[in-house]
Amino acid sequence: MNVQELNGGSCCKTYLVVCKETGRALLIDPVKDYIDRYLALLAYKGLTLDAVVDTHTHADHSTAAFLANDLTGVRIIMARKSPVPRVTEHVDDGDVVQIGNKGLNVITTPGHTPDSISLYDSEYVFTGDCLLIGGTGRTDFAGGDSGDQYDSITGKLFTLPDSTIVLPAHDYRGNTRSTIGAEKAGNPRIAGRSRQQYIELMDSLEFPLPGKIQEVLQPNQTAIEDDRTKFPDLAQLNAVHQVDVGTINERIKASDAPVLLDVREEDEFNGELGHIAGSILVPLKMLSKHAGELDRDREILCICRAGVRSTTAAAILKGLGFEHVSNMKDGMLEWNDRGYPVERNS
Repeated sequence: MNVQELNGGSCCKTYLVVCKETGRALLIDPVKDYIDRYLALLAYKGLTLDAVVDTHTHADHSTAAFLANDLTGVRIIMARKSPVPRVTEHVDDGDVVQIGNKGLNVITTPGHTPDSISLYDSEYVFTGDCLLIGGTGRTDFAGGDSGDQYDSITGKLFTLPDSTIVLPAHDYRGNTRSTIGAEKAGNPRIAGRSRQQYIELMDSLEFPLPGKIQEVLQPNQTAIEDDRTKFPDLAQLNAVHQVDVGTINERIKASDAPVLLDVREEDEFNGELGHIAGSILVPLKMLSKHAGELDRDREILCICRAGVRSTTAAAILKGLGFEHVSNMKDGMLEWNDRGYPVERNS
């Protein structure tokens, strides 16, 4: 397997992984601004792009995954907990991303985001924004969790052989690679700290927000590029009331049950995860147009795959003057994991 770092001196790192025997290639964490560069390089080397992996939902750059899929039809691979509707292949802990005759093992490493994964073979580990070179990814975005990140790093990544080469998705100091052994021994953010000490440290840090975060994060989460779609800001999203699926399973049996508003795409609504009986389907990109058809006096519960798009939907409705709106936390993924009933229309 051949690995090449792309993007020049950018702090956002993209990796080209090639099976030398077959000429099949994988892009890890590609940046939309550089899609022409990637495709030109692949053509020059005579390689066939087989798949694109985003190790997590990025907040500081637009992913090239959707455009790569539009142009070449490649697979878009992300974690099972990814909120993105256009993912063609979801992976979980222990799965293998196959590229030609080679495979990369999937390690779920939540903490920076709930959908963070790392990819490992016998020589390299692509750590996304979980473990950085001499640092760790921030955990202060919605869904981030310092304790989960500590567990991901110490309980999973640090159990890999010390010689494993660490290739993160970002670096801000000009580093290119490290090793698991070096990070275990000397990473100032986490080496020698207990779980509670790490949580306290991360809680004390004040990170600046990435530039253009709202322009980047919402399209990356929803795959909606339409400039006419007005997304709420982070403060509005953080203010959305979240309801556990267990509570919802009981609430829908009551005489005053809420309106169940599913904001996924139609193929998702009737796809693998199905939908809750009685749900109304209004895809997120159509919500503003059809909001006037909803009953403002009823409680409205927004639903999607992982609880991210539906949080956006709830914030949009709040902004339109709906007072009784909440979100189903963790979405249809958690509903299915709990074994609650679903329907699928033919």
